[in-house]
Amino acid sequence: MTTDSYDVPDAPPALGAVVEEGRGSLPFALIHGEALVACAAWALGDSGVSAVDLGTQWAALVESGEPFVLHDVLCPMTPAWFIAECVSAAVDRDVVVVGVRPVTDTVKHLDDGLVGATVDRGSLVTVASPVVLPAGVVAALDGLPSLDFAELVAALGARFPVELVGAPATARRVASEADVRLLEALTGR
Repeated sequence: MTTDSYDVPDAPPALGAVVEEGRGSLPFALIHGEALVACAAWALGDSGVSAVDLGTQWAALVESGEPFVLHDVLCPMTPAWFIAECVSAAVDRDVVVVGVRPVTDTVKHLDDGLVGATVDRGSLVTVASPVVLPAGVVAALDGLPSLDFAELVAALGARFPVELVGAPATARRVASEADVRLLEALTGR
């Protein structure tokens, strides 16, 4: 796996979009002086993916014969090399590829309204970014079943093979301004 954030491997041609819909105002928060949405768009472009508007007609995506990449604006610092590697994996293995991060919170079972046993975190992941649909999956769909990445992956997994790929720490999802500050510290220059 590539580790230098500027060393982006060649990937097959792909179309993609940055998903900001339904994410509130957080996509416009600043990290390193730039809006999260701008950082996500740059990463997508730097990965070699040709950006399209999320409102592009699905038939045009099918006609392109290319994979389709969804990059979540709330994972703004996902490295371009990681997106490119996910595109290559999706094309090479003809599977939906999903960037994921390990769950670090304590998770408990709830039994009849009472807190129960702790769930083994080793078996849990959280969806990060990107989600890459190979061309065959794009052709088999009439559109995206959801723009919520967890719901999207669940819906896709019910119909197609899905491969979860461990994303680097910089690809973590943000849910608040405090998370943005933490990610900014993690990705400091």
